[in-house]
Amino acid sequence: MIKITDQEFKSLVEFLKNKYGINLEQKRVLLEGRLTGYLEKSGFTNYTDYIKSVQLDKTGKEITNLLNKVTTNHTYFMREAEHFHLFKDHVLPELEQRVKDKDLRIWCAASSSGEEPYTLAMLLRDHFGGKTPKWDTKLLATDLSQKVLEQAKAGLYMEEAIKDVPASWKKKYFMKAPPNKNGDPMVQVTQEIKNEVVYKIFNLMDPIVAKKPYQVVFCRNVMIYFDMPTKLALVNRIYDATCPGGYLFIGHTESLPKPTRYNYIQPSVYQKGF
Repeated sequence: MIKITDQEFKSLVEFLKNKYGINLEQKRVLLEGRLTGYLEKSGFTNYTDYIKSVQLDKTGKEITNLLNKVTTNHTYFMREAEHFHLFKDHVLPELEQRVKDKDLRIWCAASSSGEEPYTLAMLLRDHFGGKTPKWDTKLLATDLSQKVLEQAKAGLYMEEAIKDVPASWKKKYFMKAPPNKNGDPMVQVTQEIKNEVVYKIFNLMDPIVAKKPYQVVFCRNVMIYFDMPTKLALVNRIYDATCPGGYLFIGHTESLPKPTRYNYIQPSVYQKGF
């Protein structure tokens, strides 16, 4: 069994932290547990050669594979549902009154396999209904992983994944799909909803370049991987890319570094001042 040396662990941790903000200094067992089998299967005899292959790979496949293994893309429809209730009952009515050019700017900054952006797209479709043609309600969804973005674009899920979805949504926004290879019942998001989400690869460590500032940013359950300076820098970048009165939603187990320029609304929900 391949063991990671102290120096190899340090090198890998520094690489992930410097390039992607992911801090695994206290996750040696997790890192080794998730990677050793892959190294052996791929013909590596040590971590030094593997780290070099990741750094030299021009295709991006190795780094994508590494990121998929060391981060947890765990999500589901209606996760942390209080956020969606607030978005539906408070944020959308407010934006409908405030956004005069009818151009909504909503960003899911860590979209994973698509459950979060599709949930938002369904809420938007419900709210605007027949008014939708007059409004630009497309939302941006980004993630580091090409693999999960491809899953998201397909919009294909096990039927079990939509158990908490309202019955009306199951009827309007999902259709049955052929069972998977294990025989599990599958469903697929309708093309109407898929068309409402634009997926792109994005590293949250990079500058945020946007044609216009965002009115709502969902950046949930990703900052748990960041140390405080990295988290602070990211929050400041998001703040600068948010319009006055814009909202930031983070994960229930997360908190913003203090002091923050955002105004506190409720647990894990913040707003930029006007």
